[in-house]
Amino acid sequence: METPGSQSSLHRANLERVVRAVRLAGSLTQAEIARTTGLSAATVSNIVRELKDGGTVEVTPTSAGGRRARSVSLSGDAGIVIGVDFGHTHLRVAIGNLAHQVLAEEAEPLDVDASADQGFDRAEELVTRLITATGVDRAKVAGVGLGVPGPIDVESGTLGSTSILPGWSGTSPARELRERLGVPVHVDNDANLGALGELVWGSGRGVKDLAYIKVASGVGAGLVISGKIYRGPGGTAGEIGHITLDESGPVCRCGNRGCLETFTAARYVLPLLQPSHGTGLTMEGVVRLAREGDPGCRRVIADVGRHIGSGVANLCNLLNPSRVVLGGDLAEAGELVLAPIRESVGRYAIPSAGRQLSVRPGALGGRAEVLGALALALSEMGDSTLLDGVHPTATPAFT
Repeated sequence: METPGSQSSLHRANLERVVRAVRLAGSLTQAEIARTTGLSAATVSNIVRELKDGGTVEVTPTSAGGRRARSVSLSGDAGIVIGVDFGHTHLRVAIGNLAHQVLAEEAEPLDVDASADQGFDRAEELVTRLITATGVDRAKVAGVGLGVPGPIDVESGTLGSTSILPGWSGTSPARELRERLGVPVHVDNDANLGALGELVWGSGRGVKDLAYIKVASGVGAGLVISGKIYRGPGGTAGEIGHITLDESGPVCRCGNRGCLETFTAARYVLPLLQPSHGTGLTMEGVVRLAREGDPGCRRVIADVGRHIGSGVANLCNLLNPSRVVLGGDLAEAGELVLAPIRESVGRYAIPSAGRQLSVRPGALGGRAEVLGALALALSEMGDSTLLDGVHPTATPAFT
């Protein structure tokens, strides 16, 4: 038994600090591990050697700043995480290892009117199919990240009111899937997971403060502050879609008038083009036509961009993020939508906040949320079980 404050307990704590840093980043050089953990270079070197000997990490040659270095990542067979993303019309599942490698991924259509039980049953089937296809050991599944398009109550874990998946309100998604899969399940809304996905794998890499804006059937924002998702005490932080732009505007599903969502979400935007383009038009189709030069679609996308920019300007004034990442189908419009966003930010944001902001399209497209679900599972798992095969050296180094 380790005594608190003893050499062995301090060494164990340092082992866990290194493993956590590598687990969250995917891979780090030893110098980066030292900077991240605050441990000395000698301590990191000794710990990495122990972890490598125990089979917890893999070390490969690399370069950093033109110099030879060693990249450290968790062993590919150290464990498995699963990401599940429920959307308005889709179910997407991905399986990854602790080295941040995606081993398998698959999406299938989801009937928006399907019951919650039907949705979770299909998720279980898809997870089982992918596990079988990849041949991974089910016993090595460390956890599941789950994304849903609605607010999650922080205390109860229940899904709040949502018009995107009617009939799911009041359910407990994490509990439902945990009972089916028999492993820990961590749940968050799709905007937060999109932010995590872009932070770890996409356009948010290298920054600590960003907002991920997703425009689809609704409008939401995932907020990253100091490298962590900010959810607020009730779990509803980031509801940028309900910023009021016009008190006399259209009635929003939330009951207010003139919310940002009523000027930007697909359900409000697509009817504007029906007289000239007919029914059956999707946001993806609008973006494609705009890129091909259609004047009506270009105008609508530019207007949407200006409205989003007004909401982003409010975020700049309140939170001063260094980057905004635009996700969803709208991001495929590129500068057709990004330029109007920047124009509104320049007009309405405090100059100092606006100058520091970069606005970029998401790099992951429709995969952002399911990869964010993998990142959520990675961030929530513990490190102790990863150290079972690690035995302290005779003369551990400490800082």
